[in-house]
Amino acid sequence: MHDLDLLKGPRVVGTKQTLRVLENGTAKVLYVAKNAQKQVTLRVIELAESKSIPIVYIETMEELAQACDVEVKTATAALIT
Repeated sequence: MHDLDLLKGPRVVGTKQTLRVLENGTAKVLYVAKNAQKQVTLRVIELAESKSIPIVYIETMEELAQACDVEVKTATAALIT
């Protein structure tokens, strides 16, 4: 899993925090769980696309949470500068 390197650098976890770093320009890569509710991820994806930030889709919220080393399922996360 080459794209799950979230633990190798500064990151944010969760949609609210991910939106904040996308808005302020510090996000480098966006991670989105494929099984997350679309109404939760739509704004995050649109913002990342508008800023040309790479988006990596992960199969499940559980897998994304595990990669981020958090116990709660998560829909989105981002590597930050």
